[in-house]
Amino acid sequence: MLQDKSHKKRTSRRVDRIAGIGFAPFLKALHSMSKEGLISLSVGEPDFGTAPCVCEAAARAASEGWTKYTPTSGFPALRQAIAANLKKRHGLEYDPETQIIVTVGVSQAMDLGFRALLDPGDEVITPDPHYICYPPNIILSEGVIVRVPTEQSRNYALDPDEMEKKISPKTKALLFGNPANPTGALMEKKTLEGVAKIALKHDLVVIADEIYSTYIYGGATFTSFAGLPGMRDRTLLLDGFSKHYAMPGWRIGYAAGPADIIDAMVAMSQHTMLCPPNATQWAALAALNMDDSAEFNKILADYDKRRTLLHTELNRMGLRTAEPRGAFYIFPDISVTGLSSHEFCEKLLFQEKVMVLPGDSFGEQGKGHMRICYATPYEGIKEALSRIERFVNTYRE
Repeated sequence: MLQDKSHKKRTSRRVDRIAGIGFAPFLKALHSMSKEGLISLSVGEPDFGTAPCVCEAAARAASEGWTKYTPTSGFPALRQAIAANLKKRHGLEYDPETQIIVTVGVSQAMDLGFRALLDPGDEVITPDPHYICYPPNIILSEGVIVRVPTEQSRNYALDPDEMEKKISPKTKALLFGNPANPTGALMEKKTLEGVAKIALKHDLVVIADEIYSTYIYGGATFTSFAGLPGMRDRTLLLDGFSKHYAMPGWRIGYAAGPADIIDAMVAMSQHTMLCPPNATQWAALAALNMDDSAEFNKILADYDKRRTLLHTELNRMGLRTAEPRGAFYIFPDISVTGLSSHEFCEKLLFQEKVMVLPGDSFGEQGKGHMRICYATPYEGIKEALSRIERFVNTYRE
């Protein structure tokens, strides 16, 4: 039924401002087309399954009647386990009562964090390329995103001096993903220290999205930003269970940070999401309590093989790409074809049945690039590379 023309426009201007951001048309095509012969290198979800003990914990909780509301900030036992895990992995001390909130995925943690921090017109500075959901979340919180370009030639390394040049009287927060989606870039400790100096000098909050912190390759070392001197009390650390524990559809994440920010996030969550799912929290607790280090090391070694194959073969066929040192993405330059990012991805999908995502969905610096997710078995990646090379050779200028 058509909307009555006598009505004023019903939806808000903030909705207009996020229109067109994202790759919904590609995902719609993915779910509507035949899966026969299709190789998806698109959605960022691990290809290994959730551990059986985690699934069993959720089923047991549901069968025992754990189907009611929970505390808005999450079960105390889960918050305690998260605090213990952060101390074990990063040496960070958090009070589980006042400094941790369990959320419906890291996405909710990000949304609550921005809304807790930002007043209309406040600016958030972030590297470009960046995770696709950063701008919409900032816009929906009535903030303004300010981008710092990073370059493939420098492995997408952030220059703290360039970040500082973007600071204005309206700057409220600095934001980054480490390792980064879509580039796989890993921030060096000296770079993080440069960001820390800026945060102290200008009295800024730092939002550190560390969901991929266990996916590190080539002998590199991960540094949690909150662990730097003076940073724990001005950092909102975002992490969750989707990537390391292969639990994307369980929708469970968390934020750790200063009590005043966490308290504001809890206050908003009780009026919106109310609480995280009950059985999912028991699943997350089981995930933290299991010893999966040996199994995850095998998974990481397999992902490293895929990463190496893609980096080698993409560069060989003329699709220049930086070497990713974290996460499970690679971000090649497709400009040799003369196609735009969206044209490349759409034609590749329908002509070769390989789905990747357009780079410009991830920021201005993503123009002329595509994002490949290598959370796909090795043989599937080999076949996809063969199809991509055939496609590139057809369009190569």
